[in-house]
Parts: sequence; structure tokens; C-alpha cells
Amino acid sequence: MRIILLGPPGAGKGTQSARIVERFGIPQLSTGDMLRAAVAAGTPVGLEAKSIMESGGLVPDSVVVGIVADRIEEPDARGGFILDGFPRTVEQAAALDRMLADKNLSLDTVIEFAVNEEILVDRIAKRAAETAARGEPVRKDDTPEVFKTRLAAFRAQTAPLSAYYSSLGMLKTIDGMNPVDEVTNELMGALEPFASAPAS
Repeated sequence: MRIILLGPPGAGKGTQSARIVERFGIPQLSTGDMLRAAVAAGTPVGLEAKSIMESGGLVPDSVVVGIVADRIEEPDARGGFILDGFPRTVEQAAALDRMLADKNLSLDTVIEFAVNEEILVDRIAKRAAETAARGEPVRKDDTPEVFKTRLAAFRAQTAPLSAYYSSLGMLKTIDGMNPVDEVTNELMGALEPFASAPAS
């Protein structure tokens, strides 16, 4: 089962990813984690990424796709994987499709969590206030100002992926504003057919 989770920050992708991992036993692949692991392991693509990052540059799509390509060859990902946080752009999505095709693989489905952004911002503001009230440090990402910036970046870069995957007939949308367990139930129902399908 090879799937992508889409949705803005705060939509619940992390929570639901953990439940998919528990239910189906496939790894969640974070590009940040994979990048750090590739650099630490000194793989060819990791060394390339390291030199780019050390010079202050942005790691290009080709290198990120190369890191994903290496990671999905590892034994724990043979039965499938969850991509969360990648692809971020339509260009990355197309590059991912080409890489998978080269391996005679394809994605099974793309799940999008639809959310009300205004309510999300209110939730983040409330969470930040509660954290501060407990005397705990508020994560930089959890301030409403930073969160709004992240939402704007998501709208500009990543939201077009919905149309891209919809045009391929792969997009399934779930209401991310429902209670967490309801979202999980709908998500598992959407994924179940792919759990028993033969690997392509």
C-alpha cells in the first residue's frame, strides 16, 4: 500500500499516519528524517544533499526524489509506505511518479484532509494560549502568526496537488474537521481495499 497524505499544517496528518502505521505495519516516510538519515549514512545522494545544505542552498527536487527512491528500497518499505510532507509541489509529484514508474511501482491512493482554515487558526491560538498558561514554552510553529505563514505557503505550493491527483483519479477527500476517531474510521475504510490488493 503506497499512499500520500495531503492537507495543511494542523489537519491531523501526523495523528492519522501513526494509526495507519499501527494498523497496516507500513512506515511513515518523512523527507526531513530521510534527508538526515541519508546524510548520516553518507550515501551518494546524502553526501550531495549535505554539500548543498552546508552551502546554504535548498536541496533540489532531484536529490529529494533520489533520497525517497533509496528509502523505499529498504526492507520495511517493501510492503508499502506513507508519504507525509512530500511531494510539496506538482513538479515533485510528477518526479515522484516517474521514479516509481522506473521501479515498476505506482501510488495506490492519495488521501486529502479537508479542513476549515479559520477554525484551524483558532485552534492553534487556543493551544498556544493554554501552553503559555501552563508556563510551558510555546513552539514557534504554534504561534498564530507563524501558522498563518505556513498556511499561505501550503495554499501557494501544495494545494494544487489536489487537482493534480484528482485528474489522475487517485484523490480521496476526508473531512478533517470531524472528531479524530471518525476521521480514522473513514480513513481506514478508504485504505482497506488496498491492504488486500496484490502489490503492483
